[in-house]
Amino acid sequence: MYSKTVTLVNPQGFHMRPASLFVAEVGKFSAPVKIVAKGNEIPGNSLMAIMAAGIKCGDEIEVKAEGEDEQAAVEAIVAFVESGMGD
Repeated sequence: MYSKTVTLVNPQGFHMRPASLFVAEVGKFSAPVKIVAKGNEIPGNSLMAIMAAGIKCGDEIEVKAEGEDEQAAVEAIVAFVESGMGD
């Protein structure tokens, strides 16, 4: 398993658009991705679960993956979050 912590920088947090882009980014990799936020583990491919988590700007999340391309998945997703996820 590979994981990394990142802080959300986009002003609106995980609302519909960035959450859907996040799920699309996760879908590029074969390794299952999970987010750990506010003590909860959330499947990275679940749009509704991500939005329901209430993750806001300034919140830290841990992105973790386990599988063949786990490191590439985590690094790409962390870079995507650091970029502001299109916001």
